[in-house]
Amino acid sequence: MDSITFIQQHISASIETKQALLSSPGVNESIANAAKTTLDAYRHGHKIIIAGNGGSAADAQHIAAEFVSRFEFDRPGLPAMALTTDTSILTAIGNDYGFERLFSRQVEANGQPGDVFVGISTSGNSPNILSAFKTAKEFGLTTIGLAGVGGKIQEACDICISVPSSHTPRIQESHILIGHIICAYVEEGMFGEQYK
Repeated sequence: MDSITFIQQHISASIETKQALLSSPGVNESIANAAKTTLDAYRHGHKIIIAGNGGSAADAQHIAAEFVSRFEFDRPGLPAMALTTDTSILTAIGNDYGFERLFSRQVEANGQPGDVFVGISTSGNSPNILSAFKTAKEFGLTTIGLAGVGGKIQEACDICISVPSSHTPRIQESHILIGHIICAYVEEGMFGEQYK
């Protein structure tokens, strides 16, 4: 196979996944619910907490940065935090309590009723994400999951956005698109009339 064909096959696969996303009313409704929930939380003075493992950890940081800094236009920062960035906290919790409590302990420490916890798991079965959902619900946070098809995550959170794929790279590519959609919706809803 030549390199151009290889590249085009990957681009086509990504487009096909996004076409499936576009033509799935249930998934679109879940994205809309997540966007409205996030906007409502910000309008009431709350924050967004995001977590994931591996590439999903990077996505958590990426999405948090869009809220805190800016997305489409300059406006006041919005409070968001990724639970994947502080090596001292991560290693302390991992050492003292185990990897499964990596995020739940941070939700316990930083979450407040009315906040939104977003857990990202392409498999839908990441134990530390599922544990964090449980803790978030106990502490009165609304929970949003970003996943692929299947997994325990489907029943573990208030709103689950399930990308119609079981292929991790395609799911991750869609997750960042969904994160961008939610950021754009919130930014427009909070500041569109005043700052654009």
